[in-house]
Amino acid sequence: MQPDDELCLCFHVTRRKVENFIRIERPRRAGQLAECFGAGTGCGWCRTALGRLFEAAGAEEGDSAADLPDRREYAQQRARYVRSGGGAPPPGATPIGDDSENSAEN
Repeated sequence: MQPDDELCLCFHVTRRKVENFIRIERPRRAGQLAECFGAGTGCGWCRTALGRLFEAAGAEEGDSAADLPDRREYAQQRARYVRSGGGAPPPGATPIGDDSENSAEN
């Protein structure tokens, strides 16, 4: 996943925004990342990725990029999660039917 790829597809929050939020605001727990434009408060799919970025920021070394799939796979996984009843995206979220199509174009 690249820095400008959306991490929270419900509220269109990019990985870069989340990483900058962590660096500047220094949240004490992963749940506080919801203060970054509502990340993680929609369907809930991105909460695991948010937690990985939070943990990576606190680690001495290591590249968090290896922990997150590429944009296309991430969107496909989210579509499967939502379709299986894992969560409901709010109005204005990236539609689950278009996730893989949008990602394939970029």
